[in-house]
Amino acid sequence: METLERFVTWLDNIVWGGIPAGDQEIPIIVIALLGVGIFLTLRFAFVQIRHFGHGVAVTSGRYDDPNEPGDVSHFQALTTALSATVGIGNIAGVAIAIHFGGPGALFWMWMTAFLGMATKFTEVTLAQHFRQVEFRDRDPKHWEGSVSGGPMYYIERGLGPKWKWMAVLFATLLGITAFFTGNAIQANTVSDTVATEFGIATWITGLVTAAIVASVIVGGISRIGRVTAVLAPLMAAVYVLGALYVILANIGQLVPSIGLVFSEAFNPSAGIAGTGVGAFLVTMMYGVQRGLFSNEAGQGSAPIAHAAAKTDEPVSEGVVALLEPFIDTIVICTMTAMVIIMTGVWHDRIPTELTLSSGDISYRAEFEDGIYRPVAPPAEILVEDGRVTTAAGDPMLAWHEAPVEQFFVDAARTMPFTGVIRPAQRVAVGQDGTSYRSLYGDAVETGAPLTALAFRHGLPGDWGNYIVMLSVLLFAISTAISWSYYGDRCANYLFGAKAVLPYKIAFVIMHFVGAVLPLSVIWDMGDIFLGVVIFPNLFALVLLSPIVGQLLKSYFERKPWRENAEVHRRVVSEREAKRRRPE
Repeated sequence: METLERFVTWLDNIVWGGIPAGDQEIPIIVIALLGVGIFLTLRFAFVQIRHFGHGVAVTSGRYDDPNEPGDVSHFQALTTALSATVGIGNIAGVAIAIHFGGPGALFWMWMTAFLGMATKFTEVTLAQHFRQVEFRDRDPKHWEGSVSGGPMYYIERGLGPKWKWMAVLFATLLGITAFFTGNAIQANTVSDTVATEFGIATWITGLVTAAIVASVIVGGISRIGRVTAVLAPLMAAVYVLGALYVILANIGQLVPSIGLVFSEAFNPSAGIAGTGVGAFLVTMMYGVQRGLFSNEAGQGSAPIAHAAAKTDEPVSEGVVALLEPFIDTIVICTMTAMVIIMTGVWHDRIPTELTLSSGDISYRAEFEDGIYRPVAPPAEILVEDGRVTTAAGDPMLAWHEAPVEQFFVDAARTMPFTGVIRPAQRVAVGQDGTSYRSLYGDAVETGAPLTALAFRHGLPGDWGNYIVMLSVLLFAISTAISWSYYGDRCANYLFGAKAVLPYKIAFVIMHFVGAVLPLSVIWDMGDIFLGVVIFPNLFALVLLSPIVGQLLKSYFERKPWRENAEVHRRVVSEREAKRRRPE
């Protein structure tokens, strides 16, 4: 496992490495995402502002025509995509961003979301325009689906056959990404949260959630659309209402907290793990990175779900899609961040069992600039009366990347530990020769447990635990369900319909594997594939933007939604008349 962790860290540094700027680096991925987002925002004259209202109108269903090709309605396509985007990134991802980059990371999540709205509009419009309608007259409930779309199709068909290699590369990378970002990470966060709160073994939780996911995804996009149409609004309502209660109960902290977000965005001074202290680029990177993970704009995943919408007007689905980053990041992620910041738990240390073999253990040292950075594990760490006795700048044991200041041998923290901690053996040896596989101390939380801690502080009784636990479960399962469709569309593109079922089986197995691996390894692997897969998509979006511009101009000149509105009214009227007609 240690070898795997080192390899994943090395690969993560390559993928998320970038252009040196002082003693930091600006990741190329950050530059690419923000750059393309700015380009598309200007290219389409702030489409995310001008046509936001029309996107809401289309989503409402008033322009739905059931006779148009596709598998799901506009609303179901949106909820399927939202079920993938509104997930663990909103609960755990925001907490991780604040953990490393401080409150200012939220500002960069907002920027990523705003620019991402234009990116999402572009990629979904292209996915609809170049999608493949495979079985127009086939039973729409068939588990294989009747349409396929996404970046692999608009890369090949839009850029031409000579770019097929890039389409194949994208489909391969996204199919793998689905295993991690949209699947293993979701399972890992659920099992980690359940283990933290209830002490239930991760493999048990993994088996249960894998069984639930399997029972839905075997039904294909039609069943997925029906399930997510219920799950997405339910989980958002439960989570947002709980967050609103905490915010209103601490309303006096709202303005100062928002002010802190803006002040820390450009002059950070308070990352929990110490990595964000005075490091503007660290704060920006974590905000953008977690913002991307949350809303997925530019990644090319959501267009696959939107390509299944019943419409023959690509722009009509594009304006629906631009609502996603707004709902996901600007609304729900902000709710999470405000709860964490306003309750003050983002810098709290709580009693924790420090299992020395845990993937949450790392080793960090304080450098001259005051920033704690990862270092190689030392041969041993000397501890006397609970305190580390090594000199300043020497490696320290960290939990969730934040150094632990005092160690105890009992959960009540009444008996300070004296002896040595030996990282290689993952054991602590007391001065009397007693070996300990776990020590105890005050440590910071991160991920979903940090968000749960914030809700516990903000809500009466055990309601905070219940809301976060329910939300984690619903968010994770719905995200995995939707991502299974993204992955099987990639398999379908690469190998044909015969590959869909084997992919679904592998997806369920990977869900279980993700539940039992260390959190840090899973998140890093997710970030690696997330980073690699976006480049082919962003490249295609820039080159194909003129086509989107033509489609956008034509759509709003013709106003085809007026005719669709008439069809929708007639269909609804006929359905109502049939319902009232006596048998």
